[in-house]
Amino acid sequence: MALHPNSSLPVALPIGDALAQSEPLVRLQALLRESNARFDVIRPLLPAALAAQVRPGPVDEQGWALLAGNTAVAAKLRQLLPRFEAALQQQGWKGSAIRIRVQSS
Repeated sequence: MALHPNSSLPVALPIGDALAQSEPLVRLQALLRESNARFDVIRPLLPAALAAQVRPGPVDEQGWALLAGNTAVAAKLRQLLPRFEAALQQQGWKGSAIRIRVQSS
């Protein structure tokens, strides 16, 4: 470990380097990119008034989550799930369930 000149403190590692060296953080970054890529596919299918109330959520072994701003938005998203799933399958995202979760404030 390199030390900062005239100090006993270690030289700070740039954040990009730190992220690249941590396997859990590399995996987390990949999941975040995947969630955002999926959201980019369905975003055009969201009615304008609804789009501001929806955020991409986590991707895990069970599938992908969409975060709804309130229960009414969640209900509408559930109605749109077949369209979302079809669009994702068209783009190559196969066999992954979409969960709707109400985002707590």
